[in-house]
Amino acid sequence: MDGRTISVPLTWSWRLSEATAEQRQNFAILGDGQGIHWPEIDEDISVEGMLYGSPAHRPHRQAA
Repeated sequence: MDGRTISVPLTWSWRLSEATAEQRQNFAILGDGQGIHWPEIDEDISVEGMLYGSPAHRPHRQAA
């Protein structure tokens, strides 16, 4: 919100890396700039997570 740019590798979010370009462009800033929300893919990334280098891990699937 103060004009700074923070970036992390796209691969840090498996949902974002698998989303279409159009889905990635549809986002909203959360609160006063605490994070970003992508409604079409149900993804939220916090600024704190980006600054601390916390990539999102894909959930493990349990065998049936």
